Order: sequence, then structure tokens, then C-alpha cells
Amino acid sequence: MKKKLVSVLLTAAMGASLLVGCGSDAAQTATDTAEAVQETATETAEAVQETTETAQEPAADVDPAAYNGKEVKVWVAENVVDFTNEQIENFKTAYPQYAGVNFTVEPVGEGDAAGNIITDVTAGADVYGFAQDQLTRLVTAGALEEVNPDYLSAVESANSAGVVEAGKVGGTLYAYPMTADNGYFLYYDKSVVTDPSTLEGILEQCEAAGKNFYMDMTGWYQVAFFFGTGCQLTYDTDADGNFTACNVDYASDKGLVALKEMIEVASSSAYQAGSSAGDAVNYAAIIDGTWDAGTVKEVLGDNYACAKLPTFTGSDGKTYQMSGFNGCKLLGVKPQEDEDKLQICDDLAYYLTSEEVQLARFEAVQWGPSNLNAQASSEVKANEALSALAEQFAYTIPQGNYPGDYWSRAESLAGDVKDAFQKASDEDLTAALEAYQADLESYAK
Repeated sequence: MKKKLVSVLLTAAMGASLLVGCGSDAAQTATDTAEAVQETATETAEAVQETTETAQEPAADVDPAAYNGKEVKVWVAENVVDFTNEQIENFKTAYPQYAGVNFTVEPVGEGDAAGNIITDVTAGADVYGFAQDQLTRLVTAGALEEVNPDYLSAVESANSAGVVEAGKVGGTLYAYPMTADNGYFLYYDKSVVTDPSTLEGILEQCEAAGKNFYMDMTGWYQVAFFFGTGCQLTYDTDADGNFTACNVDYASDKGLVALKEMIEVASSSAYQAGSSAGDAVNYAAIIDGTWDAGTVKEVLGDNYACAKLPTFTGSDGKTYQMSGFNGCKLLGVKPQEDEDKLQICDDLAYYLTSEEVQLARFEAVQWGPSNLNAQASSEVKANEALSALAEQFAYTIPQGNYPGDYWSRAESLAGDVKDAFQKASDEDLTAALEAYQADLESYAK
């Protein structure tokens, strides 16, 4: 409807411009036409506003027979399968024209969905959750339909800007924001770590108590140091999701400060490589995510506490705030040849990522909402882990799309920090950073 109205407006405007300068008789006609154009413009604006306001309302005059018997497959993480089935029943009540649609919900985690669907897009789910770092490969594989234009404005305005941007490739939004809880922060035992503000202090307190400090220094976590000292590492992609350029300055003075801090931390007797609370032992501090909140709380009991990541003093004597990635879960819709089925999938994706459902999902499984109103709720704000993560997000950058080779290369750097680099000179470390940066740049063709 929007396109047709705009077309009418442009046609009227062109007619008015052709009449200007055609003599006194035409002048009055031009004036009359201009008034008509203004009236059309007003009607257009009102119609567009009406369309925006009603885009998310189910059509009352749709014949349910057009949808009866259609099959829609949904992939979500195992711990939200039951929740999603319940919400689909609510969805069918809100959208009665879909009462006869057969929905099947299967347990496929956000980390596995992309790999599974790319293997066989045809057999994959019609609606599926995935982590934002999988976006580029999904778009490249033709496994994502762009967000329905009728929902676009509402989706962009209702959710946090970082999550919306994380769902875009080439400026086009390809997925519906679902959470804003993918990041890391500090869990600690407050009976041991009485001051969690500095990394040096945390290590000293853990060492004194004979307790462990856990942190992973592979690709996702090591940027806490590099971004903290002011380095950058991002990749540009084209509209098809291909990596076209790498923006990186690790081979620099600030990169050297970050690398030396990683080496210093790894040399502590309290340090243990890892970020999974379920695998950690005898710890008083661990850098982990919201997904392990229950595990940590069970271990630490009344001494359970959370905080943003600490600061550290670099080899140059300056103080730096540890940074990192922030990420999210997105809900994607697979392209469909059947337009009616595509409409079902878009309506379902919009519904499952709405404010109401995001809040209900938080209450059910503690997933942090991306919806701004849901984030502002008292229930969400009272969650210690989400509150710490929200504070840490002020010092992080949205995780964009990174080549698969980056993650494996970054893992090798983490190994060198623990072993080969422990007694390396600044010259050797600088050479290692230059080689590392050259490899990272080579992944963008």
C-alpha cells in the first residue's frame, strides 16, 4: 500500500512541475494541482502512519482456509522448546487465521542452527534462533529472508540499537532481535574478593586465599584486553555477506600493552584457562556469561556476587577498563516460495520476539530481553547477572561478523600467552603481533 500511495504522489508532483511556466492559463492549473499534491501528501502520510500502526495486527478478513494444513518447522534451544510451544498456542489465539497451521518445534541450539541449515537449507527450519555471529554465513547461503517491511519500523524502534545493527548485512535487517544477553562479566565470591574493581586486586585476593581465577583468552574473550587498550578489530562485508576488508591495529603500542597484560594474568598462580562454571573448580572469580548464573549461584551460595569486568594497569602505567563483545540471539525466517507460508513465518517471528513474549521468556528461563520496554522492567533490573552485564555493555562493542579462521587463529594466540610468550622480549612480542595482524587481514579477500 505504501508503494502505491507514494507512486500517486510522485505522479501528481510531476504533473504540477510540467505545468509551471506554460502561461497564465496553466499557472492557475498548476496552483490547483499543487494544492491537490499537498492534499495527496497529507493523505499519504496519514496512510503510511496507519499502515505502520496496524502492521502487526492480524488481518480480520483473511480466509483461514488459505493456511490450513501448512507445515511450519521451528528450531529453538532445548531449554525453550516447551516455552515456545506454549507461546505458539497463544500466537494461534492472537492470529486465529493460523489455527489450522501445523507447527513443529525442534531443539536446535543457536550455536548449531546455522551449520545445520546451511548444510541443507531446504530441509532446515522455517523459523529458527541463531547467534548473531552466524548472520553473514546465513545470508551468503540464502538461508535468511529480510525482515518483513511492514514490521521493520516497529522492530527497529522497539529494540536496543546494538541488537538491531547486529541483525543487518549491507544495511538490510535480516533477523528479528530476541535477546541482548550474550556477553561476559565477573562472577565472584564476595567472602574472598572484597574488592572486584581491579584485575590485579582480584588475582592477589584469589592467590592469598588459594582460590582460582578463571578466564578464557581465546578469540571471544581476548578482545577484552585489546579493545580495552583501544585497539580495533572489525570486518567489512558486502551485501552478499562476503568479507571485503579487515580493520585492525593490533600491531601497535596499545596492542603490545594488551598482549603483555594477558601474559601477566596467565602467569598468576590463581589463573586457570576457561569460562565454563560447570567445569571450574575451587574458584573465587570467573569471567562467564548469564547462561551459567544458576551454576555459579549454586556453588557460591550466599557469597554469590556479580560485577562488570575490572580495570587493569598496563605496562605503560595507564589504567584501562576491560572491554569485550556484546552479542545477542536473533530469530530468522527462511525464504519461502509460498507467500502465504512466508506471511505465517514473519508473523510468528514478530510475535515470538515481541515485548510480551520476551518478558515471558525472561521469567521462564532468564534470557535477557532486547526489547527496550522489557529491559526497563523491575523484574529484569532485579537480576544480578543481567544487571552486571548491562553495566559491562557500556564498555563493549556489538559483535559483528568474523571469519571462521579468526576464531581458530585467536585460539593459537591464547596458547602462546600461557606458554611461549611468558619470557619473550618486547621485540619478539611485537613481531608476533605483526604476524597475527597479517593473518587477520588475510581472511578478508
